[in-house]
Amino acid sequence: MYDLFQTDRLIELWLQEDIGSCDLTAQLMLDADATSKFRMVAREPMIIAGIEVAARVLKRYDPGLTVNVLVSDGQAVSKGNKLMTVSGCARSIVTAERPALNILQRMSAIATETARYCKEIEGTRARLIDTRKTTPGLRMLEKHAVTCGGGLNHRLGLDNGVMIKDNHIAICGSIFKAVERARNGLPVLTRIEVECDRLEQVEEALQAGADVIMLDNMAIDEMRRAVKLINGAAKVEASGGINIKTIRDVAMTGVDYISTSKITQAAPPVDIGLDE
Repeated sequence: MYDLFQTDRLIELWLQEDIGSCDLTAQLMLDADATSKFRMVAREPMIIAGIEVAARVLKRYDPGLTVNVLVSDGQAVSKGNKLMTVSGCARSIVTAERPALNILQRMSAIATETARYCKEIEGTRARLIDTRKTTPGLRMLEKHAVTCGGGLNHRLGLDNGVMIKDNHIAICGSIFKAVERARNGLPVLTRIEVECDRLEQVEEALQAGADVIMLDNMAIDEMRRAVKLINGAAKVEASGGINIKTIRDVAMTGVDYISTSKITQAAPPVDIGLDE
C-alpha cells in the first residue's frame, strides 16, 4: 500500500510540472462556469493499478469535482470498460486530466506486465519479486503496482534489509566476514541476503548462515546445482537478465523467488482515455 501524505506531495509536483502558471488553452477556450462530465475508459485489456491515485489528482486540483471510481486496483478489465467518471468544472477536468492519466497508465502498465510474468511461472514454487530499479520518485507507487499484478516487493529501500554484494564482499575480505559483520549489528528480525555468481560463493554463504542467497546471472544448470546444494537451508532468489522468455526455465530450477527489473523498467504502456 502507498502512503497518502507522500502521494499528495507527488501530486503537487505533477500538477506544477504540467500546468505551470495556468492552462492557457482552457482559459481561452472554456467559460469559467462551463461544466461537463467525462468518463475514463480502458482502450485495451489491462490490470488496474493507481485508480485512486488518479482520482486523487483530479480532486487535488479541484476539490469541487465529483469523481466516481468504478474499478479497484488489481482488477482485470477489458477493452471498453469504464474506469471512472468525473464531472464538474470543465476547465478543471481538462487541465488535470493528463497527470491523472499519466500515473494511472504507468501503474497499470506495471501491474499488467507483472501479471504476465506471474502467469508464466504458475504451477511452480517460485514467486515473482521486484527490484529497486524504479522511476526516481515513483518507487512507492510502482511497487504498489507490482503487488496489484500479483508480484511481491523486495526491499522498498536500502534500510529495509541487508543485501551483501560483490563490492561489500571485496571491502570486507570474504562472504563470511561480511555476513559476520552485518550480523553483529543487525536488528533481530532483519534478514541477510548474499549475492552469489559462483557455486563456491553459494557454499561460503551457506557456511556463513545467510538467510537468503541470490543466484546472480547463473546458467540454468548451475542454478539447479545451487538449489540442490542449499537444500532448504536458506531461501533462494534468482536474478540477472531474466525476461518473459526465460522466467519459466528459471522457475523450474526450484528457486523460491525470481527478481527482474523488466516489470518496472520495461512495462509496455497501456492505453486509457478520458472522453466526454
